[in-house]
Amino acid sequence: MSKALSRSSYLEKNVGDFPAEFEIAGVRYEKADDLRYGTNPHQPAAYYRPIGVSGVIGGMEIIKNGKSGLSQTNLEDISGALNIVKFCDRSACAVMKHVNPSGAAVAVGNETLKQVYIKARDADPRAAFGSVIAFNVPVDEETAKEIMSTFVECVVAPDYSPEAIAVFNDGATYKLNKQIRILKCGDISKLPRYTGEAGPEYNTFKVLADGSLIIAAPLTTNLRTVEDLVTASGENTRCGAVKSEIAPTEQQKIDLLFSWHVNLSVRSNGVVIVKNGQTLSVGTGEQDRVGAIEQAIIKFKEKYQGSEELEGSVMSSDGFFPFEDGVEVAAAAGVKAIIAPAGSLRDADVIKRANELGVALIHAPERIFSHH
Repeated sequence: MSKALSRSSYLEKNVGDFPAEFEIAGVRYEKADDLRYGTNPHQPAAYYRPIGVSGVIGGMEIIKNGKSGLSQTNLEDISGALNIVKFCDRSACAVMKHVNPSGAAVAVGNETLKQVYIKARDADPRAAFGSVIAFNVPVDEETAKEIMSTFVECVVAPDYSPEAIAVFNDGATYKLNKQIRILKCGDISKLPRYTGEAGPEYNTFKVLADGSLIIAAPLTTNLRTVEDLVTASGENTRCGAVKSEIAPTEQQKIDLLFSWHVNLSVRSNGVVIVKNGQTLSVGTGEQDRVGAIEQAIIKFKEKYQGSEELEGSVMSSDGFFPFEDGVEVAAAAGVKAIIAPAGSLRDADVIKRANELGVALIHAPERIFSHH
């Protein structure tokens, strides 16, 4: 049997297989770079951007590179993290790991960027080891020092203070992160957020096992502000017409909106539990909805600080509740407000049960499954 190729020799053998340019669905792309590897080290990969478009990611400036370039996984995590913080008007941070957020946070009150980063990182500090971090505002010195205190793969932000860059380059002091990659992205406001904003250059592509291709519009939302939150209502023969009777607090409304926007970048079935601008737990990739809720709650109880801090939190669900059990499980853990799309034959039953449990229920304007 022939000896397996090393990673470097394998990539040298295959890296030239990718064209310099190509066109698909009316958009022409140019190769930005050959990547360190694809999803795994034995998979060669290249990175393309639309020609003539000033891309937020495609036009990133490398402030500091590690001992090797970016991988496909790095770029996917950069994209996912920016896809979260793009929604926030206040300072925000997203920590991505394996194309799912391990934590995300937005400033509440007078919180500094360092405090926002700590909230995002410590939502799941174990998973944050070796993560990709994105900010929607320039990174300052104190935040940079905190980032360098634990192992991080990449940081991406619109800019950095000179003092922050000096910290990132101080490999003698911060030996753990000598190879950290620091990237300056383009204008985050150019990323599409809401339905109808995206042009053809933002289409998504999925290649199937036989090489067939699916082209789809990007996943965006109609939910822009807390003013768009709609009280849940439903009707069926068992319950008649039912409406949610519990009103969320103003902070819960803000947290519901943030939770929904984070959930756009969570693999379905996805649920995101939030309190005071911080994700407390993310349930992802389960085949049933109540399982995703149970996963998030168990993860918080066993992996984090303890179940009592879920009291008063809010939750988003990327799909509707087919039965009442999802709301029951969330309520038992302390969740007090939930946002989810309508569409179940048992919507009225779910709303009635939420009223009985003292849980505010908001109906989102669409489903946001993300099958990446």
